[in-house]
Amino acid sequence: MEELDFSGKTVLVIGGSSGIGNGIARSFLERGATVYVWGTRPSADDYADSPDACLEGLHYWQVDVAKATQIDAAPTPFERLDVLVQAQGTVLYDRQEFEPEGFSHVVEVNLISLMSCARKFHAQLKAAQGAMIIISSAAAFHSTRGNPAYNASKTGAFGLTRTLGEAWARDGIRVNGIAPGLVQTKLTRVTTDNPKRLEGALRAIPLGRLGTPQDMANVAIFLASPLAAYMLGQTLLVDGGMLLA
Repeated sequence: MEELDFSGKTVLVIGGSSGIGNGIARSFLERGATVYVWGTRPSADDYADSPDACLEGLHYWQVDVAKATQIDAAPTPFERLDVLVQAQGTVLYDRQEFEPEGFSHVVEVNLISLMSCARKFHAQLKAAQGAMIIISSAAAFHSTRGNPAYNASKTGAFGLTRTLGEAWARDGIRVNGIAPGLVQTKLTRVTTDNPKRLEGALRAIPLGRLGTPQDMANVAIFLASPLAAYMLGQTLLVDGGMLLA
């Protein structure tokens, strides 16, 4: 399908080294794009032991988005940027997010870095009349009592998507988002590796299964394509129906 062909396009997926971000990066690569990814480990080879990471064919850079100085100093080895996907994210368990240090770290990665990265690439997205996709979470629509920083930051990402969607529309940049439900990645292993928790979670999902990185990638491809040319500032909830009940 011509509208889903990204040949000749340049894509950057922040947080594209594993999980949902990696699934999105690989989908763009399969559709002809030149794809760059940012991750936190020193090199692509350092992800060899990660079951949800495949960096073959992707251009990798180490950038820790928790540190604004690294974002500012990160190279931009492409002349144009057609699609920016912001899929960075972290979560802390065992009530670590109730402490100032834990709360600040999660918010820095999940929210503040979104704006820093958006600002860094604004000019290139404007020149390409490109698209930005922000990955938030279904947590933006309900309470997560053990993770106040994760919830606050993902709710903030939802709001930032709307606001930048309006603010940058006249620059020719389309900003939209995806709010994944329960997807099996390293961030959700506290649930997916616990049979009792997993059973309860699956009961709450009408489709009866976990989401996959590919499920999220399919939506990202749509949002970046001409098929979504009249969509702006929207965050699509992709959760298998979890929040319908």
